[in-house]
Amino acid sequence: MTPSPLIEGDWIRGITIRQPWVTCILTGAKTIENRPRPWKPGWVLLHAGQSIDRAALHTPLVARTIRGRGLATGTVIGVARITDCHQDPAGSQPCTEWAQPDRWHLVLTDVQELALPIPERGQLGPWKPTEDLIRQVLQQLPHLRP
Repeated sequence: MTPSPLIEGDWIRGITIRQPWVTCILTGAKTIENRPRPWKPGWVLLHAGQSIDRAALHTPLVARTIRGRGLATGTVIGVARITDCHQDPAGSQPCTEWAQPDRWHLVLTDVQELALPIPERGQLGPWKPTEDLIRQVLQQLPHLRP
């Protein structure tokens, strides 16, 4: 029996993250994403939003992490797996130097960068990718599966 193709977007969602934060994730340095609400575990397309957080470019941690890398916007530039979602207990040390207090921390693993960014609009909150977008991602990452 041949398994059905994984085209429907029920196993993967999109997450839009402004630059330079999404590039920090692609480098492997930033292993969490800060969000106001919790997210479910699973695969996400890493979408670079249309705007750049210019103030973040002057943060030493960010500048050191993205040195020499381009900052694509308005494109899907990678994938990652959310394996955990938590908040740091009040008064405790942050889970990483990237953690923001009073935010949910999406723990990202299995981060993979696309060789060719895919133009896409994205949106706030989790969004469902089109079948065409998933096909384009799977052309570059054929081993990707839920």
